[in-house]
Amino acid sequence: MKTSLKASVLAVAVASGWAMPASAQSAVDPSVLEELNAMRAEMTRMAARIDTLEIELEQAEAKADSASQSAASAVEAASAASQQAAENNGPAIAFKGAPEIKGEGGWSFKPRGRLQYDAGFTSAPSSTGRSDGFGNEARRARLGVSGDMPGGFGYKFEVDFAGNEVTVTDAIISYEAGDTELSVGQMNNFQSLEELTSSLHTTFIERAAFTDAFGFERRVGAAAQFSSDNLLVQAGVFTDNIDDLSNKNWGADARVVINPQLGDSTLHLGASAHYADLENGSSVRYRQRPLVHFTSERFINTGNLGADSEFGLGVEGAVISGPFHAAAEGFWQSVNMPGAMDDPTFFGGYAEVGYFLTAGDTRGYKGGKFDRVKPNSPVGEGGMGSVQVNLRYDYLDLNDANIIGGKQNGYLLSLAWKPTDYTLLLANYGKLEYDDAVFAAALGDTSYSVDSFGIRAQIDF
Repeated sequence: MKTSLKASVLAVAVASGWAMPASAQSAVDPSVLEELNAMRAEMTRMAARIDTLEIELEQAEAKADSASQSAASAVEAASAASQQAAENNGPAIAFKGAPEIKGEGGWSFKPRGRLQYDAGFTSAPSSTGRSDGFGNEARRARLGVSGDMPGGFGYKFEVDFAGNEVTVTDAIISYEAGDTELSVGQMNNFQSLEELTSSLHTTFIERAAFTDAFGFERRVGAAAQFSSDNLLVQAGVFTDNIDDLSNKNWGADARVVINPQLGDSTLHLGASAHYADLENGSSVRYRQRPLVHFTSERFINTGNLGADSEFGLGVEGAVISGPFHAAAEGFWQSVNMPGAMDDPTFFGGYAEVGYFLTAGDTRGYKGGKFDRVKPNSPVGEGGMGSVQVNLRYDYLDLNDANIIGGKQNGYLLSLAWKPTDYTLLLANYGKLEYDDAVFAAALGDTSYSVDSFGIRAQIDF
């Protein structure tokens, strides 16, 4: 292009008369010759300018080549530095509801927390004289931390600020070696699928009636867990909850779960056994609220029973197949009473089915329990989140061996909307039908029903 431009200038100069013979020039008008001479001078200046521009262009191209080489070198150096940092296990930050920091040598740290606020109402026969109507509460307000340490060690610590009290929920130090994990501290015992599933991931506002009625709670102890692809074995020895340590009660719990994959479906089958030895003079009491926690009324209640020990057996089953899931459990709780009294055995259980109305959503499952639902199309990414409807039959029988604590047949419905992985709105309705209720209605009737409705707003990180 540079050569053609210069050639064009020369052509113009030739056409303007640079090559005209002297004899021809003498015949031309002097004014025309003067004009031609001016044009020749201008063409000479243009040719010189073109030479200058060509030199400047070559210099600019050289600088551009040098800059490109420098940029390529910088990118290569940055890539090498990033690779070196990865090879050296340098600090990295991921986001899973909250920042999770992972450092060199196996260190990690993650803040965690949850807030659950419940509101609703209960409606009981007015002739029972029991309080009902609207209720609300901060059901859980937890803050804590968890993470790993070099050598296979881990930790988790959480406190709950709900109910105008500060209570320790989890306080665990763990050690993991291959498929085996050892834990000491305050933790959930291995009592049932429903109890071990986090309150963040349950399908109803409260767990099945038997879990609360039979006193399932976190306790201080030591435990071991073995897990493989389709098998989970858990066992531990425990004392009491960290807020009630007497150091005179002790217990043992064991649980076995198999969870094979059947095509695209997950099957869960489990069983558990539990024993608690109680100090002399101890008593137990089994009772339950009508679905929601913000009421203090219990319509079935054994009252205090003298007890030397407790023994429990549980069975559990579940299946997850695409948007559908089903689960069922049964639990038998026996009390060894002092003296010659008959030892009662109480029973509780539930059966439920659930279905996602939104495409691509399914119930989470991990480590022998239900886990987080992650909407396929969350709010904020062009979707509406996940919507799930659930039905449950919830049974509890506290009558046995001349003890009349009452029976409950509960028919429950829930609608769960998860806009995102870490937010939830959960609406529940329950019709609780009681026999041998501890509060009599008109004319001494102890068979009646209580309606219960609750809604939960939840966030966690």
